[in-house]
Amino acid sequence: MTTFFGKKGKILLLPIVGLFMAPNAAAQNPQAPDEAVVVSGNARFTVLTPEMIRIEYSDSGIFENRATFAIQNRQMDVVPAFKTTEDDDYLYITTDKLNLKYRKGTNPQTQPASDRNLAITMTHNGLPVSWYPGKPDPLNLKGTCRTLDGCNGDNKRAEMENGLISRSGWAVIDDSWTTTRADGSRSFALEPNPEVGYDWWADRADPQAVDLYFMGYGNEYKKAISDFTKIAGKIPLPPAYVFGYWYSRYSSYSADDYREIVRDIRNNDIPADVMILDMDWHWNGRETSASENIGGWTGWSWNTNLIPEPAKLLGEIHDNNFKIALNLHPAEGVDSTESPAYYKAMNADLGGKYATDGKIAWYLDYPDFTGSFFKNIIRDHESEGVDFWWLDWQQHLTSPYTPGLGQTFWCNHVFFNDMSKNRPKHRPMIFHRWGGLGSHRYQIGFSGDAFINFPTLAFEPYFTSTASNVGYAFWGHDLGGHVPSDACDVNDPELMLRWIQFGVFTPIFRSHATNDPRIERRIWKFPNFPQLRDAVNLRYSLFPYIYTAARETFDTGIGMCRPLYYEYPDSEEAYKYEGEYFFGNDILVAPITEPSANGGMSAKEIWFPEGNWWSASTCELIEGPCVKTLEFSQEQIPYFIKEGAMLPLNPATVKNVTEQPESLIINAVAGKNGTGKLYEDTGDNPDYATKFATTKFTHAVDGKTETYTIAAREGNADGLVDRRAWKLNVLNADKPKAVTLNGKTLKASDWEYIADSKSIAVNIPETDCSTTTTVKVKY
Repeated sequence: MTTFFGKKGKILLLPIVGLFMAPNAAAQNPQAPDEAVVVSGNARFTVLTPEMIRIEYSDSGIFENRATFAIQNRQMDVVPAFKTTEDDDYLYITTDKLNLKYRKGTNPQTQPASDRNLAITMTHNGLPVSWYPGKPDPLNLKGTCRTLDGCNGDNKRAEMENGLISRSGWAVIDDSWTTTRADGSRSFALEPNPEVGYDWWADRADPQAVDLYFMGYGNEYKKAISDFTKIAGKIPLPPAYVFGYWYSRYSSYSADDYREIVRDIRNNDIPADVMILDMDWHWNGRETSASENIGGWTGWSWNTNLIPEPAKLLGEIHDNNFKIALNLHPAEGVDSTESPAYYKAMNADLGGKYATDGKIAWYLDYPDFTGSFFKNIIRDHESEGVDFWWLDWQQHLTSPYTPGLGQTFWCNHVFFNDMSKNRPKHRPMIFHRWGGLGSHRYQIGFSGDAFINFPTLAFEPYFTSTASNVGYAFWGHDLGGHVPSDACDVNDPELMLRWIQFGVFTPIFRSHATNDPRIERRIWKFPNFPQLRDAVNLRYSLFPYIYTAARETFDTGIGMCRPLYYEYPDSEEAYKYEGEYFFGNDILVAPITEPSANGGMSAKEIWFPEGNWWSASTCELIEGPCVKTLEFSQEQIPYFIKEGAMLPLNPATVKNVTEQPESLIINAVAGKNGTGKLYEDTGDNPDYATKFATTKFTHAVDGKTETYTIAAREGNADGLVDRRAWKLNVLNADKPKAVTLNGKTLKASDWEYIADSKSIAVNIPETDCSTTTTVKVKY
């Protein structure tokens, strides 16, 4: 018997990706250190964490050391301790969590699947568990799927791909070239390409090789997801404006229509940050868009019959503090009739390559096409005022030119990295669909064309939170639904309200619908507009909490929308009540997703985990664990704040999330020790990984005295306000005997007890952000 910590074997040395990295990527090295690697003949094992082992097998002994679409990094901060032993027949690798047994000289995969050649054993819930390659996992907790196009109720549940966590205690990433993804694509290698200036697809070292990542994390779900982002890349922090309200609608709007929409939004006192121009901004071939016989689904040139002065319009929209995105369906390439100037410029660049019958086909597979396309078309529109792109890919899922290259993933990769390289003063940002593992590196997803009805709304809370199981933390939905169904009035005010209320507690807050004159998405046209606007205002109030949660997603890999079982893996209810989820660390949400009885109250059965939860809508403290059926009016949203929490909020004056108000609010729930935090940066700085500031909050209970501390701001405060006033709202409170601020008793005029909401409001005068503020409430 021999004991050792790793040895070299036959390894094909290939270029190491890492020359071209996003500005906020942590140090990425796809080649693991020798100390983490064990080679046995044509098999190679890499111990990444005590719970994660990479398993490779190549008949030719050629292993992959480059990044792939799914995996970016194999050099962890530390090599975990492990022991290897072997006898005449087997190699054994043992970590603190796993025991691997490999029959030397064999392919780990057998037909049919069995543990004959390789098995990993571990302990899960106190019991032994065994895995082998190809073992089914009926208890997988799922991840996400490419689109909700056609979603009617939960009919898309069956399309959701396996996630990285399971009640089995283990999950597997199959990154082998021979394994197709859900859209029929495969995981290519990535290597630096100097022509474009970022990583480009490449054939795998051995396309027939086995390449698996075993993840045996048991119930440590958050650790599993966090470790995944360490090998697969961080989830970038989007620009701040992304978390505001997006106005979006597929309609043949003219320039004056957009001006009217902007004016109506401002006149109706609706906070908003993003304006989407759907596909009718370009020539689309339809008579109804004044575009007959010019263009089609794909287009690159402004429809000047609708928008005669594009740059002027975009400037006016910007002047009203909106960011702007254009919708693209790029699959048909560049047409000489629809875009003669762009066609001419690209054709000259490419010397006629890729052009046939007056059309340059969509060859994003190749660097020369890509370079010319971005130089001539994308840069031109960005110079007009386009801030980011909505990539609405709906055509062939894999490339007709490069077998196995997924069009969704590749569009994500190219557009995101192009923006990172060529717009270095901004954070890269795209709006697209899920393209398989690794898509989390390209941030924002739009889920697609779901049906307008309550059952579809009821599916979206589960769908949104479950996507965190593959790191896809920023889904955005068509709030209100996209296409009509026979089940519901397309403009049902209650359905629209409940969808918008759900949207408040999702990563992306965007209403949208298809080009159907029956459908209304201007919320100010609904009879319950005051309630709809209240929901938008709540979203803007929550922005500091949301942005702080988004930063934590970058730091930890954990999405702001997350399933209950992340926090309570041993509670069966955490799996049963899938329509509930956590929004950040301290808010439990249970959206209303069914119509009320006769337009009145809605009853909702809610599971409350261990601990106490403050009902923000009904102003009561609920003691968990328990299941309660509560009733809510249409104005009320079932969301609950953890006892002890301290949430940073915006004042009602904020109309754009990019504002830096000189006063903020903290909502604290009395009764238990707790903490909170405020994250701040300048909103679009690409160096946010190092240039940011945080303010920590603490809440300490000592008998009949509760102390709330706002610590001095830490970090880089360049570009941030220097001084700030605060309003501290203490919820779940009795009327106090006294309130002190920094040791001095406050006058009655400086604080107020509101009996109806069981809360105390304490006004804290403006002070330097570099100082610590302490409030004590004595009962």
